[in-house]
Amino acid sequence: MGKVFFTRHGQTIWNVENKICGATDIELTELGHRQAEELGRKLAEEQPGIDEILYSPLVRAAETARHISEMTGIPMRMEPRLKEQNFGRFESTPRNGAEFMEAKSHFLDHYDGGETMMHLCQRVYNLLDDIKAESEHKTYLLVAHNGISRIVQSYFYDMTNEEFAHFGIKNCEIREYNFR
Repeated sequence: MGKVFFTRHGQTIWNVENKICGATDIELTELGHRQAEELGRKLAEEQPGIDEILYSPLVRAAETARHISEMTGIPMRMEPRLKEQNFGRFESTPRNGAEFMEAKSHFLDHYDGGETMMHLCQRVYNLLDDIKAESEHKTYLLVAHNGISRIVQSYFYDMTNEEFAHFGIKNCEIREYNFR
């Protein structure tokens, strides 16, 4: 049975300010760099058998992947399907804003210029299907975003709409998923 690992990028200033980052390219904070280095050290010590790191093209994920790669020696490659959802007009607005929380439950909404949840799921599920096909021979670490973590979780586990809308992981938290 193959597996895949997932982690969210290190902290950004918009994480601290509780703003929606989405597809906006936001740098890591100093703490975010340290979180990524600490995760890299942990993975170097534990040796979980990761063959390659795939990361989102956004700088916060790319820098997190770079730190992990430097600490572990695991090669890394940019994977555009891991880019965070474009939340359109909601980018840079409060993450817990009432209007955004309501809009997030409308899976076909483009958020006035963004990407629908259905389109996001399609691209991430397609990536996971590709990884599953290779999973008996290769194990990946995906370095991406909180929104992507929600999609990955829903690929492996049934979720209610409410669970899906509220799911998230901490910066540099790592999850292991097993393909069935």
